[in-house]
Amino acid sequence: MEVFFVLYTQICSGSVYGVEGRMIAVEVDISSGLPQVNVVGLPDPAVRESVERVRAAIKNCGFTFPMERITVNLAPADLRKEGTAFDLAIAVGILVASGQLRTEWFRDMIILGELSLNGEVRAIPGVLAMVEQAKLRSNTKVLLPHANASEAACIEGMELFALTHLLALKDADSDRGAWQSLRYHADHSQDDLRNSLLLERTHQHGDFGDVLGQHHAKRALLIAAVGKHNLLLSGPPGTGKTMLAKRLPGIMPPLSEEEALQVTKIYSAAGKLPGGIPELMNERQFRSPHHTISAAGLVGGGSIPRPGEVTLAHRGVLFLDELPEFSRAALEVLRQPLEDREVTIARSRAVFRFPAYFLLAASMNPCPCGYYGHDSEEQRCSCSEAYLSRYRAKISGPLLDRIDMHIEVSRPPATADLQSGMTSAQMKEIVLQADRYRSARNDALGRSFADLAGASLRKAVQLTREADELLRLAFDSLGVSLRAHDRILKLARTIADLEQCELVDSPHVAEAIGYRGLDRKLHAL
Repeated sequence: MEVFFVLYTQICSGSVYGVEGRMIAVEVDISSGLPQVNVVGLPDPAVRESVERVRAAIKNCGFTFPMERITVNLAPADLRKEGTAFDLAIAVGILVASGQLRTEWFRDMIILGELSLNGEVRAIPGVLAMVEQAKLRSNTKVLLPHANASEAACIEGMELFALTHLLALKDADSDRGAWQSLRYHADHSQDDLRNSLLLERTHQHGDFGDVLGQHHAKRALLIAAVGKHNLLLSGPPGTGKTMLAKRLPGIMPPLSEEEALQVTKIYSAAGKLPGGIPELMNERQFRSPHHTISAAGLVGGGSIPRPGEVTLAHRGVLFLDELPEFSRAALEVLRQPLEDREVTIARSRAVFRFPAYFLLAASMNPCPCGYYGHDSEEQRCSCSEAYLSRYRAKISGPLLDRIDMHIEVSRPPATADLQSGMTSAQMKEIVLQADRYRSARNDALGRSFADLAGASLRKAVQLTREADELLRLAFDSLGVSLRAHDRILKLARTIADLEQCELVDSPHVAEAIGYRGLDRKLHAL
């Protein structure tokens, strides 16, 4: 009977699906037969092409590429595999299976990285999500590109080995000291650099002190920053709508460590991590897509879905300038993430969920020419009623219903107070005080107030008798929906938090109702 010589090994690697990591087993079998390499397990073209990268890297690093039949299986086999993160794991698997590297070095180790033809180990996207998943599975050892090591170090309790070249494994296999030299230690000497870069990015948002007048709009943005309320700024050109919105992230409370990890993981999976800061992304993100963006670009999509703008704005601000200029399809897909704070994309083999808890800030002109209701001697509205109706009909009632605050930003008269008012630093201090008051109330409540809805929300918000009567009157006479009723209630509670009031009083409710006027105006025509 003919006997075939068979060698087998299994290496653990990973991939990213959505923004979550998934562990992938890389099985390598070397057997007698015609020299060829087959990769199975639903690989995409980039994974199949890894064979040639691995072959060249192994040869150029002084190893011997086995001239036998090699089968590489990526398990589980029913998940589609894409990207270049498997290169290093496949190379190590072949070298271990052929006896050129010792198995014990790689037992219970996650191996990630792309290879160049000369053996250089290149960075890959999504490392943070994969390392986090490895920790959840009690795999604490990771071999990865040196360029990704600082990112992976954000996950505590991991033993990281940073590799710049495949050749380093040849020395490490025979010398324990050389192997230990690959161990990565975070460089805290860059703390000053990180802090200066964070300060620079904070200043990039601009300062509210630069905005003259518009005290009503600034008050509204202060409320929005405390309660994460969606808002729509409406007014003629040149009144500072965009300028106001761009300064909003600068006064929002800082991200918690958990929130910073979520945001960093999203940007890691999308391959958009900013360079220069070897730490979590601690600043609120400001995303401002162009109005030509597609629905898939806004919420995410693809055969293996990628995060869209709403996910990249997670825990930050999504700014849609000139809202009616966006396509109706793009605007309507915002309805689910605004309500559920996540995006769900179904594919034949899996359902992908992307976090999307963002503050929507939008701006628009009152009409196509921009001067409806704001006529002056120099400029008068030239839009017909039919043209005006078509323009405003681009924003549906259900979408407006999900926007808590509709803010008129008018051109201030010549006699108005054009003092700059509070700076961003002063406004942020007010927001932080209100946030601390709000957090203490959440602790007493036992859950986040932002998560409440329906009966639980109405039970949690304590109204004075006058405030309750005013809210009932508004609900009956103004024809607001149940959703709008609850959003007015949340908004009134935020205004009370800003003033550190335990009970929601009638002035708080009146101010909240005052921010709900634009939806009726838009559909009056």
